[in-house]
Amino acid sequence: MAKIRPFLVAVTAAALTAGLFAQALPKGIQKGTTVEGITSYQLDNGLLVLLVPDNSKPTVTVNVTFKVGSKNENYGETGMAHLLEHMVFKGTPTSGNIMESLSAHGAGSSFNGTTSEDRTNYYEVLPSSDENLKWALSMEADRMVNSKIAKSDLDTEMTVVRNEYEGGENSAAQVLMKRMMSAAFQWHNYGKTTIGNRSDIENVPIERLQAFYRKYYQPDNAMLVVAGKFDPSKTLGWIGEYFVTIPKPTRVIDKLYTKEPVQDGEKLVTVRRVGDEQWLMTLYHTPSGTHPDDAPLNVLSQIFGDNPSGRLYKGLVDNKKAAVVFADQRDMTDAGYLMFGARLKKDQPIKEVQDFLLNAVENFAKEPPTQDEFDRAKTKMLTQLDLMMSNTEQVGVLLSEFQAQGDWRMIYIYRDRVKNTKLDDVVRVAKAYLKESNRTMGMFIPTEKPDRSEIGDAPEISTVLKDYKGEAAKAEGEVFDPSPENIDKRTLKVTLPNGMKLVMLPKKTKGNIVQGSLIVRYGTEKSQFGRVTAASMTGGLLMKGTTTRTRQQIDDEISKLKAQLNVGGSVSAANASMQTIGPNLSELLKLAADVLRHPAFPENELDSMKQRNITQMEAGRSDPQAVAGMEIGQLMTAHYPKGDVRKAQSLDDSIADIKAVTMADVKKFYADFYGASYATLTLVGDFDPQEVEKTAKTLFADWKSPNPYVKVPRLYTPIKAVSKTIETPDKANAMFLATASVKLTDDDPDYAAIQLASFLFGEGTSSRVFARLRQKEGWSYGAGAGINAGTKTDTQGGMFGYAILAPQNMNKLEAGFKDELNKALATGFTKEEVETGKKAWLQQAVLRRSEDRGLMQMLGSNDFLERTMTGYQAALEKQVAALTVEQVNAAFKKYVKPDDLMIVKAGDFKKAAAEPAKQ
Repeated sequence: MAKIRPFLVAVTAAALTAGLFAQALPKGIQKGTTVEGITSYQLDNGLLVLLVPDNSKPTVTVNVTFKVGSKNENYGETGMAHLLEHMVFKGTPTSGNIMESLSAHGAGSSFNGTTSEDRTNYYEVLPSSDENLKWALSMEADRMVNSKIAKSDLDTEMTVVRNEYEGGENSAAQVLMKRMMSAAFQWHNYGKTTIGNRSDIENVPIERLQAFYRKYYQPDNAMLVVAGKFDPSKTLGWIGEYFVTIPKPTRVIDKLYTKEPVQDGEKLVTVRRVGDEQWLMTLYHTPSGTHPDDAPLNVLSQIFGDNPSGRLYKGLVDNKKAAVVFADQRDMTDAGYLMFGARLKKDQPIKEVQDFLLNAVENFAKEPPTQDEFDRAKTKMLTQLDLMMSNTEQVGVLLSEFQAQGDWRMIYIYRDRVKNTKLDDVVRVAKAYLKESNRTMGMFIPTEKPDRSEIGDAPEISTVLKDYKGEAAKAEGEVFDPSPENIDKRTLKVTLPNGMKLVMLPKKTKGNIVQGSLIVRYGTEKSQFGRVTAASMTGGLLMKGTTTRTRQQIDDEISKLKAQLNVGGSVSAANASMQTIGPNLSELLKLAADVLRHPAFPENELDSMKQRNITQMEAGRSDPQAVAGMEIGQLMTAHYPKGDVRKAQSLDDSIADIKAVTMADVKKFYADFYGASYATLTLVGDFDPQEVEKTAKTLFADWKSPNPYVKVPRLYTPIKAVSKTIETPDKANAMFLATASVKLTDDDPDYAAIQLASFLFGEGTSSRVFARLRQKEGWSYGAGAGINAGTKTDTQGGMFGYAILAPQNMNKLEAGFKDELNKALATGFTKEEVETGKKAWLQQAVLRRSEDRGLMQMLGSNDFLERTMTGYQAALEKQVAALTVEQVNAAFKKYVKPDDLMIVKAGDFKKAAAEPAKQ
């Protein structure tokens, strides 16, 4: 799995952590340092523990990090660290399947294991309770040293991991990056990607996997983080109970000493495969994440890669030479790399992009950034970092990255170094590392006088951390009760004179964060006919400039407000999604209003957007997932006439429509539809509702919709069953999609039973489909199924199923899916399944209400549908809690008809026909 980008986070819990110093610690635990609300503890067996208390949200995150990744693998073992990550979910001799247990404790999809070059971590986010936390700690202690790592599990999980490998082989960008890394790092294991080599994945002996596990999965090589709402005293007691008893190992982990030699000439990598896009990338060796040069290199990366102010975007995207650009500095334990790249259409000249990219990067020191360029990049970085300082869940997980670099306190060292970076530092590191001889993109060329980059060693972590204290811890938010009754009680509603609605839930949040969404609804079935593409282009141009602000000024103001703002639009609504701190909310609303009410619609931006969208669509021509998705969409909507907003278009029709759209079409769509008479502004967080109401009246009360709005209904229509196979040559992965039309709404008496039946059959890691197709048989990395319903006037619901897999396995996977469906219909779900499923479903419902952004979306939807949390969500949860096994099975049989399924399969089946199914 891909390494998480180590953006800076900070935590606040000074008031809670202060009490930890005075308490008596369990035997075998010693208190360490406290920095900005995080307190460390050391166990006698070597385990490092970090406690990050935050009572503002009723969740708790448990994260265990092991200092082992792909760099620790030997010959024949590539991908083994990642394969082991999968195996550890299989349980221990005394526990069952861990994924199923996580789901039963309310984790839903809020858990994972990830592997990078330097570390492996496992985390789960659970509804906060003594029961859940105690179980999570006991589970993590158990699987740390008692995981089965059995041959029988390896036989099925290997095929799942190989399926994940094949998914990467379908991506032009990932394949190119793999080849570049192996060329750039000839000796250091960073040149071997985390997913590994196919033959190693398929053939690694179970004995080597078991030995790898016993060596690295030990307390003296691990860090445990508990973050969120919990009792520190109880938690330390449970840690003492479950972790202190694990003996300190006697083995010694040898220090890795391989160092990548200085590169002495540019390198060229060329990959030739079937595809519909071009990629150009260039890579330069840079120091480790703990090196002082890392911070200015990250600022340099921002100057190049930002959208839209970055040098690559302005030089390539704005000039229509490329569709997508990026720059990425990778912060690692040992010397890492800085990478730049561009994505082009299939028929675009790549030489122009190559010349521009190399000139812009390697002559950067000759054309250094202006003070404005530098300030803009740094301000945007610090704004992003500051916003993340309020998310304790991210703290709990992202500490893994900095511990892997050398010590968890590097999270604050990095922040401070970014703050202290000067323009001269950026120019200096550009001169030091952005050299032709340090580049991986070319071939070997003899050079009379090599100009080499000496990469400094990672400094001693003790030197970096000497006398470091950190900044003051932030104040935290209120303890909020996420019950439907309390949410309804705290929610305020106002209707403006023009009909616009305000839905507000003010509450104290960590870091004074506010989440907001402004939805502007418009149009009718008749008025929207034939205008889908014009609507999309109109929405896409809103952020490109107003009559009073340029695109760059909009972007700069968002950074200054410590905010995030994304404004877009579709055929039926425009949406402004926002996040900021309470004191800046009014100014952010003013900016959003300017974007929505006074768009400039620059002609050149329309041309760039059309090129970008066409490039994206063309790239999907040979992608099995995209091809299957487009086909199933067209089959489901074939009964609608061309031009109807509900009809899914073919790829060629979509591209033709994009090419045909003019600026006149865009401006007319805006004039015909945009207005606030049917708009809803929903806010959750730390703000003054009276000030918001006053501001909203000033900004929007006079903005009336030019024409009526009536929601376009999605009416139930029976769809004829079909089975279709589509060839996508030279793609290692395939896609399976199944769907059927169902007449069902979310206020139907059967809806609660269908929700639970859908959950048990195909949603999540404890479902029957996932257990069969991934856990038991190992055909797919990702597989699932479910039943969805319409709302109010929408009577069109549907059943769906999906899986990604090797094309050789398609017949067996399809047979397994159908067999599992028929079994569920024939024998039904068991009483134990239903009771366990109800508990997990209800805990996940609490978790959804605990996230401010999710809660905001729920409140906005409820207002539109004329519902309340108590009247709908609480009632639904009560119905789910009271369900019997007979009700669940009866509902499943009523709505699920296997003979109605439409099945679409996309993959390289001709090539697969010559190969045996993969076991």
